[in-house]
Amino acid sequence: MTLIKRALCASLLLMGSTAFAAGPAPTVKNLRVYVLDCGTIDVSDISVFSPGVDVGQKKKLTDSCYLIAHPKGTLMWDTGFSDELATMAEGKKVSENFHVYLKKPVAAQLKEIGVAPESVNFLGLSHMHFDHIGNVGLFPKATLLMQKEEYESAFGPDAAKFGNDAKNYPTLGANPNQQLTGDFDVFGDGTVVIKREPGHTPGHQGLFLKLKKTGNVMLSGDLAHFTKNWENKRVPSFNFDKDMSLKSMEEIAAFNKANKAKFWIQHDLEQNEKIKHAPKYYE
Repeated sequence: MTLIKRALCASLLLMGSTAFAAGPAPTVKNLRVYVLDCGTIDVSDISVFSPGVDVGQKKKLTDSCYLIAHPKGTLMWDTGFSDELATMAEGKKVSENFHVYLKKPVAAQLKEIGVAPESVNFLGLSHMHFDHIGNVGLFPKATLLMQKEEYESAFGPDAAKFGNDAKNYPTLGANPNQQLTGDFDVFGDGTVVIKREPGHTPGHQGLFLKLKKTGNVMLSGDLAHFTKNWENKRVPSFNFDKDMSLKSMEEIAAFNKANKAKFWIQHDLEQNEKIKHAPKYYE
């Protein structure tokens, strides 16, 4: 376990667990995805994501999460930084290399589209790093969909070895859960499919969406953090397994090509600025 990863996982897990009064999830005829702004990250040395490359260079990343509305139910994909961060005007420095911000609480963004967190059916987490699980407490009734290895890294006896501490996600262990051992078709019709992508963490995963009007989209998780690293297949210094990471990159690149899928990199600020955000949506 690297010092960087320990700092990342231990520094900011302020759980946003307060629910609000809102209507049930929207009833839709076609698959719909809302892109939420779940935070911003100022990185002082971007080479942590590409060892030996861009040493000392600064970069701003975004932190995206998504609400997927399907005729059969809803899925929240990642939950970003804790909503409590939005009360900190200057953001929070979580390590020597990372300063994080949140402009608008995720709960408020969901309220704008008429979604009560308690009505969400499924909670899909790409992995257990702090910038993807900050608001899991908003969704205590949702069935957690997670690769078996990732679940064990979060709740097993060796959780600390992976930089995880259940005190930082105290409600998540009580969620109903389905532990996965590979790809998983969430609604059974091929339109929302969790793709197994181990390497960044033991059970890292991405999400494939088959949108009727927009076309196919793959949500990256942290398979890559920005376009240049994706194109050059660079592996962050703090990944769980480099070889596994490279294999997952190759497999998803081939899958994207075969399915003509757009690749939405969840942390890529420049790409994300060209994507419309909630309350607008893609379908």
